[in-house]
Amino acid sequence: MTEAVAWCAAVLREAVGRDWRAVRAGRLEWDCHTTAVHVADDLVAYAANLAGRAQDAYLPFDLTLHEDTGNADLLHVVETTGALLAAAVQTAPPGLRAFHPYPFRSADRDGFAAMGVAEVLLHTHDMAEGLGLSYEPPAELAEAVLGTLFPHVRPGPEPWPTLLWATGRGELPGRDPVTEWRWYNNLVLPTERLVLTGLRPANARDLVLGGDGGFDWIEGGPYEGTREAAGLLVKAYEAGVHRPEFTTFVAVREEDGRAVGALLFHGVPDEDGRVEIGYDLAEAARGQGYATEALRALSAWALARDDVRTLYARAQKSNTASQGVLGRAGFEPVGAIDDRLLAYELRS
Repeated sequence: MTEAVAWCAAVLREAVGRDWRAVRAGRLEWDCHTTAVHVADDLVAYAANLAGRAQDAYLPFDLTLHEDTGNADLLHVVETTGALLAAAVQTAPPGLRAFHPYPFRSADRDGFAAMGVAEVLLHTHDMAEGLGLSYEPPAELAEAVLGTLFPHVRPGPEPWPTLLWATGRGELPGRDPVTEWRWYNNLVLPTERLVLTGLRPANARDLVLGGDGGFDWIEGGPYEGTREAAGLLVKAYEAGVHRPEFTTFVAVREEDGRAVGALLFHGVPDEDGRVEIGYDLAEAARGQGYATEALRALSAWALARDDVRTLYARAQKSNTASQGVLGRAGFEPVGAIDDRLLAYELRS
């Protein structure tokens, strides 16, 4: 956040002597002054919602500048509201979620940080384009926004042109122009003792590389199957076929915020509404009913959708514990796949 705002201020400070109200901000309908005020307003709104733990709507206030506020002071306001959002993000607990309307009516601290960075990067581009200034932010900032908020967008050769294309601000060879777009905050599903937290491509890549994916894992976690699931997510993302609803979900224990395992969809529903589901737990979390609880919740969510009619799962013949989880979650055996694996289904 701080770096994004610093780049914004450095670029736009070159034009503080211009009349920003007389210059249209790139392809927007707004002028550059209105666009800068919008950025500051969004940054302080995100900070307020996160710090104030807003749950149902934005907190009921707006940013209002004095009528005689000049461009230099306006940039100072953007810097200040950016600092407020950065502070809110840094002090928010990892599992805290606050209101944001799209698409699942909440975002965590990583989501708010990425939304703030996106606002700054994209609208600085708009203003710089209108003012005839050269602007290209660090690639890692654009890459972080894409991997956090645009899980449905196939990465392009370079992050910044890809982000511009994904938001209707540029072209990419071989891809149709974007005329409508939205970003995606991740989905979370609460259970009695857990929170199933949708894994973002940026975090999945960290898991693949041996990191913790941004989660505080119990002893022995993440289990090997979780890293494999993260690898499948990254491959789908890079191929442009990942759908953020049908992702890997990390099971986080409500009582202490520690991750105990993961569940995943092996892709998206086929034409018959059939989708495969899998799960694993760190060894220290087994035998406590977490897998059954999580599988029931994720299965209920999936089967409530119009595009899912059958959930499919596999269990090793030698793994009676996994078979027990499937049975307690309502899955029924439908035969042997081979000499090692059994198939299970749950229908709507």
